[in-house]
Amino acid sequence: MSVRQFGSTFFSLILALTFLVACGKPTPTVPPTPLPATPPPTPLPPRSLTVCLGQEPTTLFPYGVLSSAARSVLSAVYEGPINTNAYGYQAVILKRLPSLSNGDAQLFPKSVYVGDEVVGADGLPVTLAPGVVVHPSGCRSDSCVLKYDGKSEIQMDQMQVTFNLLPDLTWSDGEPLTADDSVYAYQVAADPKIPASKYVIDRTQSYEAADATTVQWWGKPGFIDPTYFTNFWMPLPRHLWDQIPADQLFDADIAARTPVGWGPYVITDWVSGDAIALEKNPHYFRAGEGLPKFDLLTFHFIPDPQAAVSALIAGQCDLLDPSIPLDGQVGLLQSLTAAKQLKAVFVTTPVMEQLAIGIRPSAYDNGYRPGVSHPDLFGDRRVRQAIALCLDRQKAVDTVLFGLSSVPDTYVPVEDPLYNTGVTNYAFNIEAGRQLLEQAGWRQVGDDPTAPRQAYGVTGVPDGTPLVLDYATTDATQRVQVSTILAASLAQCGIKTNIQYLDAASLYAPGPQGALFGRAFNLAEFAIRSAGLEPPCEWYTSAEIPNAANHWVGTNISGYSSPAFDAACQSGQQSLPDDSGYADAYHQTEAIFSEDLPVIPLYWRVQVAVSRKDLCNYVLDPTASSSLWNIAALDIGNAGCQ
Repeated sequence: MSVRQFGSTFFSLILALTFLVACGKPTPTVPPTPLPATPPPTPLPPRSLTVCLGQEPTTLFPYGVLSSAARSVLSAVYEGPINTNAYGYQAVILKRLPSLSNGDAQLFPKSVYVGDEVVGADGLPVTLAPGVVVHPSGCRSDSCVLKYDGKSEIQMDQMQVTFNLLPDLTWSDGEPLTADDSVYAYQVAADPKIPASKYVIDRTQSYEAADATTVQWWGKPGFIDPTYFTNFWMPLPRHLWDQIPADQLFDADIAARTPVGWGPYVITDWVSGDAIALEKNPHYFRAGEGLPKFDLLTFHFIPDPQAAVSALIAGQCDLLDPSIPLDGQVGLLQSLTAAKQLKAVFVTTPVMEQLAIGIRPSAYDNGYRPGVSHPDLFGDRRVRQAIALCLDRQKAVDTVLFGLSSVPDTYVPVEDPLYNTGVTNYAFNIEAGRQLLEQAGWRQVGDDPTAPRQAYGVTGVPDGTPLVLDYATTDATQRVQVSTILAASLAQCGIKTNIQYLDAASLYAPGPQGALFGRAFNLAEFAIRSAGLEPPCEWYTSAEIPNAANHWVGTNISGYSSPAFDAACQSGQQSLPDDSGYADAYHQTEAIFSEDLPVIPLYWRVQVAVSRKDLCNYVLDPTASSSLWNIAALDIGNAGCQ
């Protein structure tokens, strides 16, 4: 064997032995080092929003006496069912608003007989009987009314309206929300012990659920309701409240403190004197839109405006609700907004500050009575027009309201679709005011134009009577400032005023003793607000004059009476928005108002809210039922947030 053969054989033997050893006993291996486990994601802390209110609600029962603070809380619990924004109506939990054009509302002739419940030509519910005056079918004015003879069959117009709920709505406790819950709400509202408005209820023939998502309202024959599309009662949870007598719901916690709703949040706790806590509603019907933006919501009570502003700057509040009286902090809020420490929001509301004129005091309801101011002191409308021209209302707006409001020409805001752009304007004009006073018989005596003018040839007013007027209002700071400016401007026209600052209880005391409702004043400044979006022409109709016959209840405290105004207002209120003459009728009331001036509009009241500088999607709408109508959309500093 050669050396080469020996080496090869030896090498082969070594390989074979190695192979046998390897097959007989595995070579130990080092286990792989395990990868570190991925930690679970850290849960994000719940997002929270704190809204500070000016007062603690006394109740959240929808038919209780609700403060603006209570309405803000209820906006988080309920949503809609119909919103009022930008002087219009929007369906929230309804598929759409009913209308004659979409077929959800119908108007048709109905045969009526003796004993049927109808609405008479005077607008009052009545049992049809001989002598009752009604509007027959197709008649909307007093020119075509008829007196029922008690024998024949007649036809009157009747309205029927269908409301369709969105599908699959639920209460926050998970129970289905159905049309029957709205019927239950109607039944609660109709209870005599519940202080809800009975106006529509008294004019309703029936309100019934056609199926789980459909409600039908039938008006009594003769009731033509311009706002028929709002005759849907906000649902209440029959499954929770039905066993409680309606008049006991005021005091039941389940209705007054922790009501369930269908809105974005659910009340979880109420600490009296401190706060109300809420959390996101897991059954919210808009949850698929990523709403609401916050997991937790707190309403904190801070009645003092200065303390509230300090709390917001310190981060204890994210939003100061308008229920906090912030109108005295306007200058400070504007400067803090400019410094980007917060964000103040100002909006004019349909609340009109007005100067009423005592055209006809109640003392003359039964004829002339010596010893009191004569009704003809303001009977000549030129005197009322002169007063309007001599009032520097713009100075009051610029000085007291920091220019945040405007001087109205009529009782309808310019933003309202039914505003009449052709009404008379009375911009501050001393010379024009003096000329009208001269024409009306109130003359300047001597060389001083600011000395009180005197009557010469004014019907029913003794010659030489000075033009000195009492000016009544409350002692609120804003009114003290405004009345001082206005009195000074009136003096430039030769109209002297004696300002009388009364406490609110005295000014608004019932008639006949109260100054306003007793119609015992020359000039009186106060505010008035409409209950709805339609122009409130009824404020100045003859039927609204407070007197003994109507127990001194009414808004026309000036005693103004105009058959033309009454007719135009009635025409508007008896028309439907779809009718061609609807807008024309309201425009006519505004035109008459601006010429006759039963009151002089001073300015629109300003609503104030304040938020942290990065709160977005907050929209303070002047016609919304609550400042938090879109609380589900509020957010803080996210991309796309405005």
